[in-house]
Amino acid sequence: MRGREDEVGSSPKAEAGLVRQAHGLTADLTTPSRAIYWLDLILTVAAAWGGLALAATTDSLAIGLVAGLVGLLALYRGLSFIHEISHLRPKDVPGFRLGWNLLIGVPLMTPSMMYEGVHNLHHAKDRFGTARDPEYLPLGRYSPFRLGLFAAISLLAPLGVILRSGILVPLSFVVPAVRRFVRTRLSALVINPDFVREDNDRTRPDWLAQEVGCWLWCWGVMALTVAGIAPIRMVLTWFALFSLATFVNQLRTLVAHYWENDGERMSFEDQFLDSVNVPPPALLPFLWAPVGLRYHALHHLLPRLPYHNLGKAHARLSAQLAATSPYHRVEEKGLFAALGKLFRRAGATPALAVEPNPVERQSA
Repeated sequence: MRGREDEVGSSPKAEAGLVRQAHGLTADLTTPSRAIYWLDLILTVAAAWGGLALAATTDSLAIGLVAGLVGLLALYRGLSFIHEISHLRPKDVPGFRLGWNLLIGVPLMTPSMMYEGVHNLHHAKDRFGTARDPEYLPLGRYSPFRLGLFAAISLLAPLGVILRSGILVPLSFVVPAVRRFVRTRLSALVINPDFVREDNDRTRPDWLAQEVGCWLWCWGVMALTVAGIAPIRMVLTWFALFSLATFVNQLRTLVAHYWENDGERMSFEDQFLDSVNVPPPALLPFLWAPVGLRYHALHHLLPRLPYHNLGKAHARLSAQLAATSPYHRVEEKGLFAALGKLFRRAGATPALAVEPNPVERQSA
């Protein structure tokens, strides 16, 4: 691994100090605001489905484009709340998980169970950056063509969730082999294609309800479309906006980390040093990295901070940490600047296979 500490000139002692300082400076910011979560979700849902409906029904091209853009950005923001849900405890914002699934997760056939129990593995010190990390690949060693393919494949996400919810999920309830495949290989939002979900032996009623809900939603929309009740233009608009939203998210993913690890285990501090913040004065990250995702490095440093306090936490750390702190060395100016660096770096070093070390092989 080419450690980020080599690039920024920090030491293990300094990094440990960063963790302690960060916790001390933000200890009062760890409580989620229920009002903010619910108000944000409700307004986002209204903009998402309202924009989609207007774009699918208006006869005006200009209005349709504006409504479509609003619907796209709001749909993307709404979908991004799945990240927050994976970190929230049930008592933090009661009912939020259920509300989100009813308003966003099921209509997009991307329920929270596909991220719960999965994303936390990305934060595990013994998994991050290894073959057992569901959200890590050595993208920094990919060729520009492979990076482009990585981004483009996300455009097929709507087709994937339709096939999963409309065909494979109902089939899995009558064919055990299909059920095992769905639960272990098709029930996690990941970028690592070799990841196998390990909690497939757990039967949670709420997870089962989410799957059945997506199945019934898919069949219901198809039935209404065939019957002529649901306009085909509405369905196609849903498909287009969802596809573009997942594409934007894939571009964001490309700049969320430096993707330089070659499979070795990384310390908690190394997770931070391999991650990226895109802080103010940049304004566009509010749109392409919503719900706090612009502070991805800070999130890896302090994963318990709710999204609405990340900006305040970043301001404190930026103002009070020493100028030589590694915290100041993981910032990028914007999406295109970060993408440009990644693509220029791409192919400079041959891609390495991320293999588990002997300890991981024994525990796998």
